[in-house]
Amino acid sequence: MARAILALGANMGDPAHQIAQAIDAIAAHPQISLLEQSTLIVSAPWGKTDQPQFHNSAVLVETSLLPIDLLEYCLATEAEIGRVRIERWGPRVIDIDIIVYDDLVITTEQLILPHPYAHERDFVMTPVREIAPDVANWLMNQAGRPST
Repeated sequence: MARAILALGANMGDPAHQIAQAIDAIAAHPQISLLEQSTLIVSAPWGKTDQPQFHNSAVLVETSLLPIDLLEYCLATEAEIGRVRIERWGPRVIDIDIIVYDDLVITTEQLILPHPYAHERDFVMTPVREIAPDVANWLMNQAGRPST
């Protein structure tokens, strides 16, 4: 079993409800166990700043899914909740990112771990520090290291 941290965000519709829906879907998967959940925070948008504030949270999970399978489940959950990918860093009804998967450091066409921008984003790091301070420290130590 691997441990992973997922970051969740939303700024359209009812963000708190959509994040709760996503967490419920994650916890309902037979190969995922929800271990910790951060409090919900509100933050300014990042990247594209002319949009509503985001609600953000993070969860620590244990899973037997491989990283790519976990990613596919996160993307399917986003689609089920109503996410349509139109604009990079634009408004969204839900976003679920894999921040870490154990201490795996990889770069593939579909997935980069740890998440390449996590250490730059307070809306990711604040919830991660709350539920897994050791992982937050590891992420900060990984910043700038090349992926393999």
